[in-house]
Amino acid sequence: MGLIVYGVALSPFVRKTRVFLAEKGLDYTLEQVNIFPPPDWFKDISPLGRIPVLKDEETGATLPDSSIICAYLERKYPEPALYPKDNLDYAKALWYEEYADSELASNVGMGMFRPMVVNKLMGKESDRATAEKTLNEKLPRYFAYLDKEIGSKEFLVGDKFSIADIAVATQFANLAHTGYRADEAKYPNIARYVKALHARPSFAACIAEESKFVSKLGL
Repeated sequence: MGLIVYGVALSPFVRKTRVFLAEKGLDYTLEQVNIFPPPDWFKDISPLGRIPVLKDEETGATLPDSSIICAYLERKYPEPALYPKDNLDYAKALWYEEYADSELASNVGMGMFRPMVVNKLMGKESDRATAEKTLNEKLPRYFAYLDKEIGSKEFLVGDKFSIADIAVATQFANLAHTGYRADEAKYPNIARYVKALHARPSFAACIAEESKFVSKLGL
């Protein structure tokens, strides 16, 4: 009995789940599911029609949403811990996860990834004007906040790699796939932090796999 992740590799939330699984040392199978539109059977296990969904074959249960999946895996496979033990650090990690999954994901996804990468996947030209407008006008306040929060730290919370780092770094992987990055001169802490996290085997394996596909789009 194993674990199955339904989704597509380029999704930041699928990557978030895959990195979490890799950091836990858990084997899984990635089953590709195109959600444009989703197949009828997928709606039965993902009420919102979103990816990823995890199936735990040991119990037969299916769980939608990356945050729910990661929380479940942490409870079932507690070591190595990817959520802080300290109460305040735990709350901070959940905050960074939410910040990344909502605000950062919305702007990187809709403002950068969709016009640059998804357009190409749909046979359209990349919309660089929209991407650059987002990069220059919408994302700076998120970059400034994160650069300040990261500071000189290696990890966001409690001097230990956690769900906070996974959630934030996965959004920067999608940003990199568009061909754009946060300005290193303006946001040196982000540049250092993201480079180090993306070099971790869990992230590096996903990014290498995805980059082969993205490179074919000519971005």
